[in-house]
Amino acid sequence: MKDTIEHDIKYLFEPESIAVIGASQDKKKIGYTVFNNILSGGYKGKVYPVSPRGGEIDGYEVYTDVTQIKGEVDCASIVIPAGGVKGAVAQCAEKGVKFIQIITSGFSEIGNDKEEKEIASIAREAGCRIVGPNMFGLYSSSVSLNSTFSATHIRPGNVAILTQSGALGIAMIGKTAIANIGLSTIISIGNKCDVDEADLLEYLVDHDETKVILIYMEGVKKGERLIELLRMVTARKPVVAIKSGRSARGAQAAASHTGSLAGSDEIIDAILKQCGVIRAESLEEAFNWSKFLAAAPPPKNKNTVIITNGGGIGVLATDACEKYGVDLLDDQPLLKEIYEPVTPSFGSTKNPVDITGGANAEDYNHALFASADNNNIDSTIALYCETATFDSNDLAQMIQDSYERHKKYKKPITYAIVGGEQVENAIAALGKTDIPVYNEVQQAVSCLGAYYNYYSYISRMNHASDESGINVDAINKIIDGALSQGRTFLLANEGAAVMEAADVTIPGSKIARDIPQAVQYANEIGFPVVMKVVSKDILHKSDAGGVLLNLESDQEVVNGYEAIMHKCREYNRNADIEGIEICEMVKKGTELIVGARRDPAFGPVIMVGLGGIYVEVMKDVSFRCLPMNRNMALSMLEEIRSYPLLLGARGEEKKDIDSVVDTIIKISTIIRKCDRITDIEINPIVVYEQNKGLKAVDARILISKAKEDK
Repeated sequence: MKDTIEHDIKYLFEPESIAVIGASQDKKKIGYTVFNNILSGGYKGKVYPVSPRGGEIDGYEVYTDVTQIKGEVDCASIVIPAGGVKGAVAQCAEKGVKFIQIITSGFSEIGNDKEEKEIASIAREAGCRIVGPNMFGLYSSSVSLNSTFSATHIRPGNVAILTQSGALGIAMIGKTAIANIGLSTIISIGNKCDVDEADLLEYLVDHDETKVILIYMEGVKKGERLIELLRMVTARKPVVAIKSGRSARGAQAAASHTGSLAGSDEIIDAILKQCGVIRAESLEEAFNWSKFLAAAPPPKNKNTVIITNGGGIGVLATDACEKYGVDLLDDQPLLKEIYEPVTPSFGSTKNPVDITGGANAEDYNHALFASADNNNIDSTIALYCETATFDSNDLAQMIQDSYERHKKYKKPITYAIVGGEQVENAIAALGKTDIPVYNEVQQAVSCLGAYYNYYSYISRMNHASDESGINVDAINKIIDGALSQGRTFLLANEGAAVMEAADVTIPGSKIARDIPQAVQYANEIGFPVVMKVVSKDILHKSDAGGVLLNLESDQEVVNGYEAIMHKCREYNRNADIEGIEICEMVKKGTELIVGARRDPAFGPVIMVGLGGIYVEVMKDVSFRCLPMNRNMALSMLEEIRSYPLLLGARGEEKKDIDSVVDTIIKISTIIRKCDRITDIEINPIVVYEQNKGLKAVDARILISKAKEDK
């Protein structure tokens, strides 16, 4: 960012002094609420109210100008109309304020980009950092600072919330109070004219009080740095994310709301997963997971047991376990040994363990204590359906007792209890504790799923980078030639040359300028051959009738040459046709697509998937960001629905997966080392049996001038 020394982000969260610019005596105004929340929240630092009216507020002298304050000001909160914000920021810059929270709205989120950029520039030149505009302040448990305008008391705890939406953030504060979630911090980022999620994560990665981070995000501006910080944080603590803008309409709404682009949801989803971030579908899910993860101990292993008093609810939980990736213990002799003493003869010791509808609180405790006490069981899902034989007045105590038993042995347990008023009352009462109890099976199971998802990521985490040797000089010469002709794309023969420079196997080919050459080259390459038009004015060759397949004789090549030229002239009479490419007719195999592009938010992104003409219809693709290594490349392949085709479906031999992994690494190396290439798409890549390699049939490459030349 800066020409000046950047202040430690700690000054934002743990300031020794704070000024409220726009502090008001009117208790109905935000300026009073922010000032009062700071005082009543227990903040021990110096507080300076600032307002041109002067006077005093609640016994504190009001300064008419922030520059009049004699002591240092670490942080300032601006709560004045938008028209006065630029002047207030200039005064903060003059005073040497380290961090400025701009709560005021009315900037880029409504199209007022110019003034927002001017404000950011004023602060940047003075070395000030800005959070916002259009944010609601922050809460920091480390110094008991509540500079928000929330009307809800904030309970200190171990969950940090970063939210791009201020209004949603205020609602989240209310939600945490009801859900009994203690916060280490909550801050809204607003329009992100300066400080963004990555800056805030830089503080939270070393913040001991923060055990889990929940992020609500809409748009991403500095994606590559965010990736770096997310990887750093998830190596030490879980991150749960809600990313809006999943639908095309939602993405447009998000951009309108925050003045930033939402980006491709497929790319964002893949990158969050790659960074170890657990993506939630809803606020309820995100809060459930965050609360559970903050209290749950690390797993010893993955063996889970379901204890239930009803077969139906047990089946629902089993289905949910498969959906959320929770492994159920399936050792029948062991299960019988553990649970036969605590299960009626007409019950079941299979997993789910059914202690039957006649079970009472004592029966539940026997079964759940057995789960907690046995070293072969690592987590438990406890299910309860209301019955006449179980006094619901005993339900809350039974859950507390079994939870404490699991806590003693450092094992996670979740509860789903279903019934009437007494059951709902028990849920409400237990909800005020850390016990994960829900009225729906999916919620209970999904918490364990998120838990195991995160710790599975930790166990396999590997961000090392693998690169392949490519001839960068040769590729740059090809790009230079295309740019010198004013083109932003490479012709087919140039794309093939790039593949050769990266040692990606391609079919043999030559460009014929006339019919005799076409016949000669077809014989040299060997029949059957493919013929393709070569023209900078015809990118989609098939649409123009510029591709013919499986030509098997001299006469067919002659006829094909004439047909292509005729059809392409009809398609675009002014097209500059350089010739016809004569290519080896690639034998059939499994068709994939491998591509790379420079995402505007996240930088270079790699794609692999089912290829061929239906790639846009099937959309069976997987994405990753750089750096790339062989394990990541293999995981991309394993993620696509058509991966079984590579393993050898319906009696076919296994395909050469290693050669596909090699190609993914080569393409990622190209996009990383050749910064003028913006997009690469190889479609199809035809993959053959194991140890027989592949052929990159068609490479489409887009280019641009280097950044410094623009």
